[in-house]
Amino acid sequence: MAQANANTGTRDAGFSWLVRGDIDGFFGLAVDNLVQLLLIAALCGGLLGFPPELLFGRVLPGVAISLVVGNLFYAWQARRLSERTGRADHCALPYGINTVSVFAHVFLVMLPAKFAAAAAGAEDPVRVAWQAGLVACVGSGVIETAGSLIAERIRKATPRAALLSTLAGVALGFISLGFLFRTFARPVVGMATLGVLLLTYFGRVRFRGNIPGGLVAVALGTLLAWITGIAPVGAAPVTGASLYLPIPVLGDLLAAFTGPHALAYISVIIPMGVFNVVGSLQNIEAAEAAGDRYDTRSALAVNGVGTIAAALFGSCFPTTIYIGHPGWKAMGARAGYSVLNAIFIAAICLTGTLAYIAWAIPIDAGMAIVLWIGIVITAQAFDSTPRHHAAAVVVGLLPGVGAWGAIMAKNGLRAAGLGADPQHAFSPALVEAFEAADVWIHGAFALEQGFIFTAMILAAATVAIIERRFTAAAVWCFIAAALSLTGLMHSYAWTIADTVLSLTPAYRWALGYAIMGGLLLAAPFITRPLRGDEPAH
Repeated sequence: MAQANANTGTRDAGFSWLVRGDIDGFFGLAVDNLVQLLLIAALCGGLLGFPPELLFGRVLPGVAISLVVGNLFYAWQARRLSERTGRADHCALPYGINTVSVFAHVFLVMLPAKFAAAAAGAEDPVRVAWQAGLVACVGSGVIETAGSLIAERIRKATPRAALLSTLAGVALGFISLGFLFRTFARPVVGMATLGVLLLTYFGRVRFRGNIPGGLVAVALGTLLAWITGIAPVGAAPVTGASLYLPIPVLGDLLAAFTGPHALAYISVIIPMGVFNVVGSLQNIEAAEAAGDRYDTRSALAVNGVGTIAAALFGSCFPTTIYIGHPGWKAMGARAGYSVLNAIFIAAICLTGTLAYIAWAIPIDAGMAIVLWIGIVITAQAFDSTPRHHAAAVVVGLLPGVGAWGAIMAKNGLRAAGLGADPQHAFSPALVEAFEAADVWIHGAFALEQGFIFTAMILAAATVAIIERRFTAAAVWCFIAAALSLTGLMHSYAWTIADTVLSLTPAYRWALGYAIMGGLLLAAPFITRPLRGDEPAH
C-alpha cells in the first residue's frame, strides 16, 4: 500500500491547483507586488517624469511579461515537486519585483542618466534615463542567469544560519520596521488589520464561513481607510482603462547599448546582479528549511530569464525570488497563489487600472500582511538553525538593520531639502555634522554597501568560531577582505542625493578583515578552551 501511495504521486497527495490557503497567499503576494507597482509609478511618473505612454505603454507591460513568466514557472515547479514526493503541501516560491533594485535603478542609474543627458543638451533626457534602466535590467538578468550555474555550490558551503539571518535582517529592517512605523502612523487601519493577521495566523483560528484572514484584513482595512479619510488617495483618475499590449523595445535596447550609458553604471549593475543572485539563493534556502527543496539552478535561471524578458519588453526593473516563502506556506498557500498573482498583476499592468487601485485601496489596507511576513522570516532564522548558532543569527541580522537605518537617514536628509540640486548636495561635510551628534554615519554608509555579503560572511564566520573551526572562520574573513578590495563591500561615493557603491578598493575595511583572519588563524596557538567546555557541532 505504501508503494502504491508513493507511485500515485499527486492523486494520493490530493494535489489541487487552488486550495483555500492560496487565497490568503494571493492577497499577501499580490499586495507585496502591488506595493512595488505603486512605487514604480510614483518614482517613474513623478521623479523621472515618464509620460503616461511610456509608463503605462512600455514599462508596466514589461513588468507583466516578467511576472507571468516567473509566477507560472514556480507554480509548475511546485506541482512537479508534489508529483515526486507524493505530498500536496509544497508551496511555490514567491516571485516579484525586487524592491532594492527599484531604488537602485532609479536613484543610481536612471536619475543620474537623466541629469547627465539634460546637462549635455539631449533632446529627450527622460528617454535616455529609461534606456539606461533597460541596460541595467539586462545586465542584472544576465548575471542572475549566469549565477545559476554556481549558486548551489555557494549554498552548500554556507551555513544555514548565515543565509537565513541575512534574509531576517532584510525582513526586520526593510519590511517589519518600515511597515510597523506605518502601522502606528495610521493606527486605526494599521492596528485593526494587524489584529486580524495575528488572530488568524498566530492564533491559528479561522473566521466563521471559512473566510480567509487575508481577505478580511484587506476588506476591513479598505473600509476603515475610507471611513477615516485615508482613502480615496488623491484625485479620481480622469482617463479610462485601455489595453496596453507588450511590445518588444529592441530598437531602444540597441540604442542604449551603443550609447554612452552601457558601461557608465557598471558599478551598480554588477553588484546589484550579484546581490540578486545571493538574495534569491537565500530565499531558496529558506524554502528548503520550510520543507520545500527546489532545484537551485533552474529556479535561479528562470529568475534571470524573467528579468531579461522584462527589459526586452520595456521594464527597467529586475525580478527576484521573494523573501517570505515560509510565511506563504504557513498561510496554507501552495501553487495556486502564484498563478493568481500572475493573472492579477498582468491584468493591472496591461489595462492601465493601476491608477484606479491606488486611488481606491491604500497600501495601509494590506500592509499588515507584509508586516506579518517579515515577522515570520525573522523568527525562522532562529527556529530553523541550531540553538547554539543563535548568536551568529543575531550577528547576521545587524548589517541589514544597519543598512535600513542608513537609508532612513538619507531619506530624512532628502526630506529636509538636501540633494535637490548641486547647491544642496550630499557631501563629506555630512559625516562631520553627524559625528558632532555622536552618530557615526560614515560607518552606516559603509555598512550599507554590500550589506548582503557582509551579513552572510560575518554570520558564517561566527558559526565557525562557535564550533571552533578557526581556519574556516579565517577563510570567511579573507573572503570579506577580497570583496572589500574589489569595492563590492563598504566602498561608497557621494552623489548629489545619495551615497552609492563605488568599485574602488575599500582598503581600511580589507585590512580590518585581514587582521581578523590572522587572529583566527593564530587562535589555536594563542588561546586554550575553557575547562570542561567542548565546541558545539
